[in-house]
Amino acid sequence: MPRAFTPKVITANALLEGDVIYFTAKDNWSRDLTEAELLTDEAHAQLRLLEASQHVSEVVGAYLADAVAGENGPEPTHFREEFRRTGPSNYFHGKQADAANQDGQAV
Repeated sequence: MPRAFTPKVITANALLEGDVIYFTAKDNWSRDLTEAELLTDEAHAQLRLLEASQHVSEVVGAYLADAVAGENGPEPTHFREEFRRTGPSNYFHGKQADAANQDGQAV
């Protein structure tokens, strides 16, 4: 028996920078998961994935990732997606450095 469909977001990596990005309801990409379109219908999710995959000059490796509706937008349900969202763990750069600088912390 097939598993029931669970909500998803579309994620990929930015072609030039390699950053984790998310497809929005406005047909563009965001580096912020909370701006991602939360897909609750399986057929619609597959259609949106096809649309997102057409952006070959912007992204690589688009796929559907499990998510749930959170207080501020979609949130990951799996460790892998949480890890991808927060960025590299070896040192502060990219998203981590930006967040630290916004909080007034020294990097």
